[in-house]
Amino acid sequence: MPLSALALRIDCIMNNLLKINQIKMNKIFLTIALVFVSCFYSKSQNLLKSTTNEVSFFSKTPLKDIEAKNIEVVSIINTDNNDIAVKIPIKSFVFPNKLMQEHFNENYLESEKYPFSTYKGKINEAINFKKDGKYNVTSTGKMLLHGVEKQISFKGIITVLGSVSTLESAFEVQLADYKIDIPKIVFEEIAEKVKVNLKISYSVKK
Repeated sequence: MPLSALALRIDCIMNNLLKINQIKMNKIFLTIALVFVSCFYSKSQNLLKSTTNEVSFFSKTPLKDIEAKNIEVVSIINTDNNDIAVKIPIKSFVFPNKLMQEHFNENYLESEKYPFSTYKGKINEAINFKKDGKYNVTSTGKMLLHGVEKQISFKGIITVLGSVSTLESAFEVQLADYKIDIPKIVFEEIAEKVKVNLKISYSVKK
């Protein structure tokens, strides 16, 4: 084999070895990071993670009622400081009418561009998550929808029963606040405000 070809082959082998070593190091660093985060949360925070959940919205007009449900919501409550976070995949809303579901994703919420809606806030009242009972609560935080983030507040009820805590709430969302445009041709079929209902059950994060 000519020296030039041999040198090229050796160089290729060395580059591949370097890539393999880099991948291994990245995996090691990722593993260390995950272990660190896991230890940090387990020692410093008491987290409740959503187990079963449903978020739905309802739009009522004289011409048409529109309703959709989503059971793929993820939420966490930090019982140390009452922080709450909710993440909703937009494409997971299911409509009775497939055509409406298509319009919802492509024309109204633009779910390819804005795949998630999130809420990050705080439960304002002190809750004893170790004591059974019903607690009237309010929460204040920022909701992100359709690429627009706004400060909101809503009321709800947290029911604690054994190891399960359930949050229930209902509030309204003004579509114009989140730059969700409704075409004039269907303006009378979709309300300017939609009612949002949520029911999320939590248990201790393992």
